[in-house]
Amino acid sequence: MRTRRGLTAVVAALGLAVLAAGCGTPNPTAQAHLEGHAPGHTGQATSTGHAPTKAAVPVAPAALRAAETLRSVVSPVSYTPKAPTTGTDDYRCFVLDPKLARDEFVTGFDIAPGQPQEVHHVILFRVPPSAAAAARARDAESGGTGWTCFGGTGLSSRGASLDDAPWVGAWAPGGRENVLPADVGIPMERGSLLVMQVHYNLRHGVTPDRSSVKLRLSDSTRLKPLETMLYPAPVELPCRAGKSGPLCDRSAAVADVAERFGAMSAPIVNGLLLVCNSTIIPTPGPTQSCTRRVEQAATIRAVAGHMHLLGSSLRIDLNPDTPRARTLLDIKTWDFDNQASVPIPATTIKPGDSIRVSCTHDQAWRDKLPDLQGLPERYVVWGEGTTDEMCLGLLSVTRP
Repeated sequence: MRTRRGLTAVVAALGLAVLAAGCGTPNPTAQAHLEGHAPGHTGQATSTGHAPTKAAVPVAPAALRAAETLRSVVSPVSYTPKAPTTGTDDYRCFVLDPKLARDEFVTGFDIAPGQPQEVHHVILFRVPPSAAAAARARDAESGGTGWTCFGGTGLSSRGASLDDAPWVGAWAPGGRENVLPADVGIPMERGSLLVMQVHYNLRHGVTPDRSSVKLRLSDSTRLKPLETMLYPAPVELPCRAGKSGPLCDRSAAVADVAERFGAMSAPIVNGLLLVCNSTIIPTPGPTQSCTRRVEQAATIRAVAGHMHLLGSSLRIDLNPDTPRARTLLDIKTWDFDNQASVPIPATTIKPGDSIRVSCTHDQAWRDKLPDLQGLPERYVVWGEGTTDEMCLGLLSVTRP
């Protein structure tokens, strides 16, 4: 059993791994073994998730508030996604320059994927002025067309941790314009850049994409800084009874993920077990959870969850198994196509409190979703691909 101090160190290391897993070119043979032979998108009217596709209902942008301005930033190039291997996932990072001439707050954002049918998610990372040159240099290596970036941006994120992720905003299916409450904002220093990470699911096409974002900016001095806390949990989903295959062996499945998405993948898989269960010995099953103690006081303003196509339900609880237990988010029926953040009444958390994220995954979705049909049976662990899995809770918080 590790000491709490030891686990805290592991949490910090894991945070950097989740946020900025080493970028590189995955192994093409391993990726092809998993996904290369699978049929492409069927063109059926079903969604990638667990509910019929619904046409998006246009919503008029919210009016600007006092001290707010609107700034549009678009990907510098039209990019045709292509897997760095023969697989079906492409993570690409692009440098965006919001041209901040003074310190400001982001008070809202509207991320618009150019090709929403092939975009799995978009995350905006803030890059402080001290790291701007490194970001531009990384982009210049590709001639300005961005770079492969599994996990995170691949840039050094000094001070980044699970309790203070450098996220500015994110889009996933179901996402729309996000206007923050009037008293909060995400701080951006003068000269800061953005890195826009786009995860393309190539099973839905390879049409050229040029995603963009509209930022609401405010220079008000009355706003409270808003931060993002990440609560990942393990995924340890064994093959179904009566099903078999080479990747039904956990060791082979972990090695496969590491070969496809880089050397940091295996430490993330085992690190999540260590942080959450104080052991690297898994307890396989459809439901996995992680309870982490709160280290610093904060006020929760919104919550969200993230899984992939095998997800069935997700729950986030404050102080579980105590008389003070409170459910922050309870998604009883997971829908991959609806991952929007949910505002909640301001909820105070303090050191000594605990937060648990629990996810249930189900291999039976392999028989029901077009995106999963034809893929080999496998023991599923945490992985970057659309056909791999994750379990992640996200809290938007302010500090006292």
